[in-house]
Amino acid sequence: MDIQIKEEIIRVFQSQKKHQRVMRASTSEQRKAKLNRFLEVIAAHEEEIIEAVQLDVRKPYTEVKKVEVLGTIKAIKDNINHLDEWMAPKVVGSSLNAEAQGYLNYEPKGTCLILGPWNYPFMLTMAPLAAAIAAGNNAIIKLSDFTMKTSQIAAKIIREAFDEREVAIFEGEVDVATELLDQPFDHIFFTGSTNVGKIVMTAAAKHLASVTLELGGKSPTIIDNEYDLLDAAKKIAVGKFVNAGQTCVAPDYIFIKEEQQEVFTNHLQAVVQAGFLAEDGTADRNKFTQIVNDRNFNRVKALFDDAISKGAEIVFGGQFDAYDRTIAPTILKKVTPDMDIMKEEIFAPILPLLNYDELDEVIDYINERDKPLALYVFSSNQKVIDKVVNQTTSGNASINDVVVHFSEYNLPFGGVNTSGLGSYHGIYGFKAFSHEKGVFIQAK
Repeated sequence: MDIQIKEEIIRVFQSQKKHQRVMRASTSEQRKAKLNRFLEVIAAHEEEIIEAVQLDVRKPYTEVKKVEVLGTIKAIKDNINHLDEWMAPKVVGSSLNAEAQGYLNYEPKGTCLILGPWNYPFMLTMAPLAAAIAAGNNAIIKLSDFTMKTSQIAAKIIREAFDEREVAIFEGEVDVATELLDQPFDHIFFTGSTNVGKIVMTAAAKHLASVTLELGGKSPTIIDNEYDLLDAAKKIAVGKFVNAGQTCVAPDYIFIKEEQQEVFTNHLQAVVQAGFLAEDGTADRNKFTQIVNDRNFNRVKALFDDAISKGAEIVFGGQFDAYDRTIAPTILKKVTPDMDIMKEEIFAPILPLLNYDELDEVIDYINERDKPLALYVFSSNQKVIDKVVNQTTSGNASINDVVVHFSEYNLPFGGVNTSGLGSYHGIYGFKAFSHEKGVFIQAK
């Protein structure tokens, strides 16, 4: 890499380390002032953010505004509104002496590295940053090199909102991220693929840095035979096909009884037609996002071709336009576990249907594979819900809906093992960037 960039990374990192004592001593009012300044700058550049994301990956304007801009603003405001409560020491008492005292003190972890993804490049970088600031850290961030326009506007915002000793940003490709990972950060927050997550964790281990890894995985959806199929179709269509399926918690495949599939897919097709397709039945470019790059487009096409060659059938969709990397919303039936599409996260608008007879088959299938980031159950039967939730493991689970749990800040969001390590959102984000220090005060 360019020696000047390497030297600049080292200079900024060392500057932040020296400034950490000031950050550590900051009050809640000082931290809230930084977050409010962050809000002001984002609001001032809202249209530029939207334009940048649309230039990187064609997305509907309202979708970008809702997720990237308003989603980021929600995260920042949540930290501002609750920071006094979160920072306050928590008295726990003493198990040794009734007159002694113990309390929990939340101190910043230090200088943090935040590596953002390409699928929601602004929000999934800036929301963790808000938590890091609230916890009193300084941070260096880098967005994905797949979304360079978004990285450029993010750099403009960061440099306008913060002193580089507080928050700095580096642009560039993989070599920049690699050099950043060589620095002895106190904490690393990464959102992206499981494979890259392993690289990040290996780099962190060299310095014994703590990590939060927000990864992915094949999130299963189970539809019970007594559930309202129209309701399920409406929710699944939005959760799966928004952002062309390039969402870490999108339903990856569905278990549904064979006798229900025709009714369900008819409902699903009607919802997709109204929400994502043009009159000729192809994906409406004004409503539907493209695949991020040629490499991912070709990867998904290969998964699709393998499934068809092994007996999968198209219920609807199946159109691939390589010219602008558009894949139409697609449903496949007669999908089997030996197909490649069932061996890796699809991350595209293709939804396989798998048959099942007994619930135990589904539970065994899920438990025999990597732990997913999310698991979805559509059922009106509490015994079914309890059995699935209690007998499977996943980062999160949602009942009778998909994806929306990501926006519930009263719950932690994160994966488990191959789908992630650690969690954030709300107080859980504050804690992810804090060291919970126990303090013991002996009785006199």
